[in-house]
Amino acid sequence: MLPNKQTRKVAVVGYNRIPFARQNTAYANASNQDMMVASIKGLIDRYHLDGQLLGEVAGGAVIKHSWEFNLMRESVMSTSLDPATPACDIQQACDTGIEAAVYIANKIALGQIEVGIAGGADSTSNVPLVLGEKLRKILLAARRAKTTGDRLKQILKIRLKDIYPVAPANVEPRTGLAMGGHTEMTAKYYGISREDQDAFSLQSHQKMTKAYEEGFFKDMLTPFAGLEKDNNVRSDSSVEKLAKLKPAFDKVNGTLTAGNSTPLTDGASCVLLASEDWAKQHGLPVLAYITFAEIAAIEYVKNQQNLLLSPVYASTRMLKKTGITLQDFDFYEIHEAFAAQVLATLKIWESAELTKLFGFDQPLGSIDRDKLNVKGSSLAAAHPFAATGGRIIATMAKLLNEKGSGRGFISVCAAGGQGITMIMEK
Repeated sequence: MLPNKQTRKVAVVGYNRIPFARQNTAYANASNQDMMVASIKGLIDRYHLDGQLLGEVAGGAVIKHSWEFNLMRESVMSTSLDPATPACDIQQACDTGIEAAVYIANKIALGQIEVGIAGGADSTSNVPLVLGEKLRKILLAARRAKTTGDRLKQILKIRLKDIYPVAPANVEPRTGLAMGGHTEMTAKYYGISREDQDAFSLQSHQKMTKAYEEGFFKDMLTPFAGLEKDNNVRSDSSVEKLAKLKPAFDKVNGTLTAGNSTPLTDGASCVLLASEDWAKQHGLPVLAYITFAEIAAIEYVKNQQNLLLSPVYASTRMLKKTGITLQDFDFYEIHEAFAAQVLATLKIWESAELTKLFGFDQPLGSIDRDKLNVKGSSLAAAHPFAATGGRIIATMAKLLNEKGSGRGFISVCAAGGQGITMIMEK
């Protein structure tokens, strides 16, 4: 940072994503790079960026093959951007897309770059398969062996059961529980009913269905692999249908189902961020500004019910720093990893007793639910981990731009007991 350099406003001036697809459907054979390239190419076409040199491209994927160590740079090189455009990979579980935007936004605010792209992609279909630990050690030992005989001795240790590959496990390493297992605890601990979860999920599908019918997403998506819209959204969903679904995690006493939880998903998204001067020079309107963000983490090994509740910390700290109240927003975009997670967060914000459990004296209070996820969110669109942040920023930017003024609140929870909140303004 240059001395005495004042920070600048950071504008969201563009967005694009490919439709999100449920695991093992339309994108079963697509790689992270395939999807990321398609998303960036759509952005380039929409905003006439062909051949341009950008300050930087940042993003990443949560589930990566070993050869995808330079995912974003390789993705840039597969587009028509100036190949001198640098790129870097960022990974923070489900926060990845938002954190990438914060990274690019900070560089713009400090005057280090004028424009950049933040994004993310994830495939839960085309996943890396790795060798079992025993086989890996045997093969490495054989590689170190000095003689053919010693190599053969190692190879002869291999048994049939050793050759089965190991797929990535969607569990927390420190607890051995999936996010859904933790969120079952969240629902029980904070008293979130199955009926409320199903009702919340239904609203997400209904809102997104209406948004598609109204054409809200028409300028936000690039068709890919034969898919023109998110294939998880259910226009025919109902309370009755959701009530028939069996618990997915706690099979006996559980309330989380496939209907009120996000499914494993494939997809990619990106947003175009710039300084006001760059936007003006390139004839692009400022859709909204990113004005503040806060990252937080929470202890979840002893308090396993709190895995996805670090946004309680992030939101409270962010609002205290900015002097803004939770009620001072026109729109709220809260990532719907599970209906129970969103409902628990709202309940904690409203309760003085629960707020004290997190070390705060005063609750943030309630919000107007009519302003929450007004175009549907992750329960309907689904959740390709690193791609969700770009989808949410894009939705908020468009909502604020259409309104012409206002303030938006974003919250995303993530694996590892982390979470991020953001303020956007117009």
